[in-house]
Amino acid sequence: MSRCGGHVQRCLRLGAFGLAVLVFVAATAGDADARGKRARKAVAYSPPQASIVVDANSGKILQQTNADSIRHPASLTKIMTLYMLFERLEAGKLKLNTELPVSAHAAVQAPSKLALKPGETIQVETAIRAIVTKSANDVAVVVGEAIGGDEPTFGRMMTAKARALGMSQTTYRNASGLPDEDQVTTARDQALLGRAIQERFPNYYHYFSTRAFSFRGKMMRSHNRLLGAVDGVDGIKTGYINASGFNIVTSVKRNNRYVIAVVFGGHTAKARDARVRGLIEGHIATASINRTAPPVAEGTAMAENKLPAKPPAPQRDPREDMVATSQGGPSLGSTEPIKPIAVKTVNVAAGTRMAALSALPSDSRKLTPPPANTASVTTVATVKSELPPQPPGAAPGILGVLPVSEIKPSRGPQLAAAGDKVPVPAAAATPASTAEHAARARGGWMIQVGAFPDEDNAKERLSTAQTKAKEQLGKADPFTEKIAKGDKSLYRARFAGLDKDQAENACKNLKRSEIPCMLLKN
Repeated sequence: MSRCGGHVQRCLRLGAFGLAVLVFVAATAGDADARGKRARKAVAYSPPQASIVVDANSGKILQQTNADSIRHPASLTKIMTLYMLFERLEAGKLKLNTELPVSAHAAVQAPSKLALKPGETIQVETAIRAIVTKSANDVAVVVGEAIGGDEPTFGRMMTAKARALGMSQTTYRNASGLPDEDQVTTARDQALLGRAIQERFPNYYHYFSTRAFSFRGKMMRSHNRLLGAVDGVDGIKTGYINASGFNIVTSVKRNNRYVIAVVFGGHTAKARDARVRGLIEGHIATASINRTAPPVAEGTAMAENKLPAKPPAPQRDPREDMVATSQGGPSLGSTEPIKPIAVKTVNVAAGTRMAALSALPSDSRKLTPPPANTASVTTVATVKSELPPQPPGAAPGILGVLPVSEIKPSRGPQLAAAGDKVPVPAAAATPASTAEHAARARGGWMIQVGAFPDEDNAKERLSTAQTKAKEQLGKADPFTEKIAKGDKSLYRARFAGLDKDQAENACKNLKRSEIPCMLLKN
């Protein structure tokens, strides 16, 4: 007070000013530190790059870097998903106002998504807009299941179409582009697809220029920021997963010139966009103004003889953990133990697969969303078995058609090679085991909680599911079902011995934990 003399107010103002300066300096330093950390993280994340620029008028390659190196397509996968959908529209098998049913499997896909619920429907045109703008994974699966019956079958159909188009290094495993180490492509293949979808479907390609659309009162904006920002850009699709970085296939038509540019491996969306901008501006002036290249034509679809080489092990990224959690794995950092459970394995004939969830409704008979009080309704699939009928006098098997003698016991010896039968004397089927299998058959319902290339992963999923839905699955019969997929095997994780209410309630609980669940009639 003595130093300020009679100027108390002046001292207070000076003190307040000094404090504000100190706070500003501290905040600025904190912001700078945060920016520095983000910058270091962006530099540390360096996914493998690839690019190509194709003159679509002449077919000439204007630029290429690692154009034939194996990469993951991420959401560029949805270009082929829409190609398959446009094909059905052109053939009259679907219409823009056809309602597509939403399965439990589609509903549990990881974001980005529309958060559709099992039992709802979505119109084809709305599905197209959601895939183009929002890149909705649940909607892509809805489309895949509507066309292929189930997503793995649709993946094989997509791969066959890729081969027919000449995309020799592309293999699809799902409809959305969510992480799968076997789902691969190249920049050259994606440029070819970018040309093909425009030339084949001029009446539907315009959807790729959609910049926004409204869904249930919410505005969905396109992830493609080049639309409206770069002269001549009319689409088509962006994508991202950690293993691939930020990707884009883009089409540019300017002054009668027409180029397709593809970029893989951007460490940010902005870096990707800057890269493709530079490629466009650096090469479009040298592109031809006369069309001399023949249109992209489909050849005969070839069977998958050999999968492309697998890419290097992907780098980890926190966003990948969101996907892992949504697929039912333990949460990041969880210390919850996974208890082993006794699991059986049964071999299934190679031709056996899941039938379509339902026939597509006609326009005059649209499906509608379930009433508010039916939240537990789950789409039911029927298993079409190609196994021989059960011999007379044999006890029922787990699937209702497998003889008991061919089922691998919980703690018994390993099952013989596929196609071999394990002979069991009639006396070996004790009354206790017969009653046990009969009880399973009386349950009449099963659920499937996933399918994996490794049996240990399938068993782990069974253990996790039994923990999450202990009330319904505590006394259920867990087993893995081995099926052949070309030169590989897949293990389905299933529970048998359930009645309908138990199965539906189990799926309801599992879906809350973001574990996929499908009901099956035994």
